[in-house]
Amino acid sequence: MPRHPSSTYGASFSFGPGPLSTLLKALVAANVALFLAQQLVPALTTTLGLVPAAVVEDFRFWQLGTYMFLHGGVFHLLFNMLALWMFGTELERIWGTRYFLKFYFVTGIGAAALTVLVSLVFSPALYGSVVIGASGAIYGLLLAYALYFPDRPIYLYLVFPIPAKYFVMIIGALAFYSSMGQTSGVANATHLGGLVVGYLYLKGGRLQPLGEIKYRYLKWKMNRTRRRFDVYSGGKTDRRIH
Repeated sequence: MPRHPSSTYGASFSFGPGPLSTLLKALVAANVALFLAQQLVPALTTTLGLVPAAVVEDFRFWQLGTYMFLHGGVFHLLFNMLALWMFGTELERIWGTRYFLKFYFVTGIGAAALTVLVSLVFSPALYGSVVIGASGAIYGLLLAYALYFPDRPIYLYLVFPIPAKYFVMIIGALAFYSSMGQTSGVANATHLGGLVVGYLYLKGGRLQPLGEIKYRYLKWKMNRTRRRFDVYSGGKTDRRIH
């Protein structure tokens, strides 16, 4: 816990990754507001929560996004918002607000879509259940955190320090195993979906297939022009910066 002097006579202490940004405050406020609304209007849980059967049969596609802002209890909400602060603060500093928000919703909605798919193929019990919580997006943030800071310790049960890369492997394996049966009240398929979508999104962004095709086409066109006018390239080798 770093210590920073605030004056000649006193000192201030900071804890955790830092204060909540404006965006994180807005996300936390939205989650808290909808949680309170659930207590007043219980029907919101089935209307805005993710019900795979309702998405497939009744075309309630909004549930793929709205389920992220509902929670099943105070501790469910507390732990998800705590994780959002712990992992999201530093990632937003690295990515910027716009990319962070995009990643958050892509992983959350992508996790919901994979949950619907798993319910259709592997888990009939999940097909008619209600899935709520920000865990899909939170698991995506956790995956990103492990990719950027693989050796940083994450405390399992707030006691056992485990490097982030191994922590993600462990929870990913548990989510995969649990999602096959999906007998508990926890939507493990959504957790797994957040990890998978987060990984594909980050890795896919680096590959940039359309950019690669455009580069190859321009290079072919330039070589063709050189041959036509008998211009030969020399000197430094071709080099690109990614």
